[in-house]
Amino acid sequence: MALGTSARQDLSALAAVLTGDFADTAPVTEVFTGDTPAFFPTASEKHVELAFERARAAQREWTAWPVRRRLAVFKRFHRLVLENHETIAELIQLETGKARRTAFEEICDIPMVTSHYLKRAPRLLRPVRHPGAVPGASTSVELRKPRGVVGVIAPWNFPFAIGFCDAIPALMAGNGIVLKPDDRTPLSPAYGLQLLRRAGLPDGLVQIVWGNGKVTGPAVVDRADFVMFTGSVPTGRAVAARAGERLVECCLELGGKNPMIVLDDADLGSALDNAVSGVFANTGQLCLHIERIFVHRSNYEKFRDAFVGRVSRLDVGPGYGYDRDVGALANPDQLARVTRHVEQAREAGARVLTGGRALPELGPTFYAPTVLENVDPTRETEETFGPVVSLTPFDTVDEAVAGANATDYGLSASVWGQNLSRARAVAARLEAGHVNVNDCAVLAYAGKDAPSGGLKASGMGVRNGDQGLLKFTEATNVATLKRQVLNAPVGKPYAGHVTRTVRMLAMMRRFRLR
Repeated sequence: MALGTSARQDLSALAAVLTGDFADTAPVTEVFTGDTPAFFPTASEKHVELAFERARAAQREWTAWPVRRRLAVFKRFHRLVLENHETIAELIQLETGKARRTAFEEICDIPMVTSHYLKRAPRLLRPVRHPGAVPGASTSVELRKPRGVVGVIAPWNFPFAIGFCDAIPALMAGNGIVLKPDDRTPLSPAYGLQLLRRAGLPDGLVQIVWGNGKVTGPAVVDRADFVMFTGSVPTGRAVAARAGERLVECCLELGGKNPMIVLDDADLGSALDNAVSGVFANTGQLCLHIERIFVHRSNYEKFRDAFVGRVSRLDVGPGYGYDRDVGALANPDQLARVTRHVEQAREAGARVLTGGRALPELGPTFYAPTVLENVDPTRETEETFGPVVSLTPFDTVDEAVAGANATDYGLSASVWGQNLSRARAVAARLEAGHVNVNDCAVLAYAGKDAPSGGLKASGMGVRNGDQGLLKFTEATNVATLKRQVLNAPVGKPYAGHVTRTVRMLAMMRRFRLR
């Protein structure tokens, strides 16, 4: 199992996109084998400071470019991502251990985001005229200005997609970027920056700072004009607090404990097909993936037995081809977390229907796809983020909804039923930012026209939709009074002025001028 030919370049050459005088380096691990194919320079707080200085200098020129000229860069970038998808996929696999098909799916998010905002950005960024306070006598124009330099803190599970799906709209809006990948996944972000520069992005506008997250993360938050963070709830709280001290806005996506509800009239074949991918895609290391499945009791045994059969036949293992169903967990820490959660469930009385063990014979961080039964849904409060799911029968819709909502998270959910009106009514009761009807995981997120975010502890703010770009801007309202019509008198004449003003406001309302 060798690294594919398209990525057999000098991996250390990717480190050239990290500008600066670096004294220290750290290894990048190939997850499938535990080998070290490359070393990358690690940033200190001083390097982060220099990265922001370079990005700010380049941003002053970039924001002066017409929007059409900026967007031309991303038209070329879109083409380069598609042309180089095999290399990107191999780099993603090397640093995350995911199966090839999941790596390809990660790549697809970037052309989708780019295409969407290539169409929407010209309209969103142009000045917008609004009715003036005094119709006919005043005007109001809304201007959209870039915030400056945006700090993007990307996670290890989708290092290429998450880093650049946030950076692309921010750059289109005229900002600079300082991107901090996770300290285990610098390769695909570095390659993405190479492609951006080949597409014509000015040097210095995007900076990558890589290394110890406890050093680089706070340093990015302390200097950014807006922070985009994807990761754990504890770290998200710390980011929000730190940004809030500076009165800097942030957007957070913090994961979920996502439920799937299979109603009594569901198409079980489709539900089973989707559940397998909805749970085990990316080895369960996906914020939107399903961790809890609730099945109506009338179909429970049939669903359970068929589902366990399909899961037990999944092809798990390393490989840079498309023949594997499930890859490795991304790192030893994640393997320990998954193992701990399954053992805790066992101790609490859960029954393991398949899986439930590590697979060291396949590689350092493989874990068998696992299905649990007899798990109390009200006690499943912590996100596992691995190839593990619990099955629970229910008798009434109220019972299923209560179980699904019995979590501090509120990111994604899924409802299955052939009566679409009924299924959508159930979906409306679920406390989640994304709810998919007759789909398991990504349907709502993949719709780039609509906002994507989480409720409760799953974060704040949104990706996608118009707000996914506008959040990287600040609004200025330029109001102009063309002629004086409301000069207020002083002294006793003011009472008459009040009467005239009230009459005028009533007339404006009557004729729908305001």
